[in-house]
Amino acid sequence: MRESKWAITDMDLNRLVSYSRLATIVFLSFASALSQETSHGAPRPGGVGTKKTYPASLVQQGAVLFRQDCSFCHGREATGGESGPDLTRSKLVAADVSGEKIAAVVRNGRPDKGMPPFDRTDQQIASLVAFIHTQRGALAQGGRRGAGGRKGVDPEDLQTGNATAGKKYFDGAGGCAACHSPTGDLAGIASRYRGLELEERMLYPQHADSKVTVTLPSGQEISGTLAYLDEFTVGLKNPKGVYQSWRTRDVKYKLDAPAQAHADLFSKYTDDDVHNLMAYLQTLK
Repeated sequence: MRESKWAITDMDLNRLVSYSRLATIVFLSFASALSQETSHGAPRPGGVGTKKTYPASLVQQGAVLFRQDCSFCHGREATGGESGPDLTRSKLVAADVSGEKIAAVVRNGRPDKGMPPFDRTDQQIASLVAFIHTQRGALAQGGRRGAGGRKGVDPEDLQTGNATAGKKYFDGAGGCAACHSPTGDLAGIASRYRGLELEERMLYPQHADSKVTVTLPSGQEISGTLAYLDEFTVGLKNPKGVYQSWRTRDVKYKLDAPAQAHADLFSKYTDDDVHNLMAYLQTLK
């Protein structure tokens, strides 16, 4: 009887990477579902009625919160980011009168679309509403828009956490130190990767080789890099680069999949954990 029934091919690994990266970005974004009806090429929806104005201080509070938590996906100005849509063109935002529609999406999430609920105070939501509507109004009056109507994520947008708290999480609750070392595999990582690229590698590492240990009926253990795995066959490349395979019914095997370990953290991360861990990694130059 084998120790693991988790079977995954190279194609499945690539799919898992794509799906989990998308889930990671949705987890850390404000509300990609706000723009489910957005049409990027169509004229701006709404626009009927008197333009509502908000106190400058409230808009500024919303800008800070939005750029901290939402700009990954939607850009600094809410006009679209690396993967998220332009909230200033959202029909849901256009139909929002007093923040009730935006508040419902933020607080309830959209589980069917992979968006969890966000615990935000009335004041925080009011500031986000003020910022988004102010941005929408400014652009409707001919405000500046980046090329193609979208703006990437600036590295500064991802520098809002506390590095000391991030190191504590790395060494403790996050369990990161069990597999990684700031003086080993992570040495200089902040010099090699910046901004969203670093964040994506932190949340879900691409091309992370899975390790497997196969135990033969004789009790001999053979370890190497996973090369193939399905319900019938397990294959690996040993330290000499030689491919070996066995029928799964004849051996036991134990899989160590680094990418899966990162994915398992998604349900455990808090917003602060992600921001703080990112801040710590950015000190490793």
